[in-house]
Amino acid sequence: MNQQYTPTDVTSDDRLWAALAYFFSPLVPIILLLMEDKKNRPFIKAHNVQALVTGIVLWIILFILSIPTFGCASLLWFLMLIPAVKAYQGQMVEIPVISNFVRQQGW
Repeated sequence: MNQQYTPTDVTSDDRLWAALAYFFSPLVPIILLLMEDKKNRPFIKAHNVQALVTGIVLWIILFILSIPTFGCASLLWFLMLIPAVKAYQGQMVEIPVISNFVRQQGW
């Protein structure tokens, strides 16, 4: 996330991939990290790493909470729609703990 991007550099393809990274996390972020042309785009990279970390954290929370709630905790997955919509609109998403963690790691 060290590279800055300008809104004119963000294409509709970048916005779509960023939204898909949140919506199908952590599968799509892993795929995007393997695609050379996509992983070097600053907008996709910023959203991709956040989506990957958020997806992993969400899967762990869902696994822990689904046992006592009989699977109703899986509705927490719908929280990923909020950053997906913002990414598709071309906005940066600030996820309180995860955004700071990703920046500290140098992404």
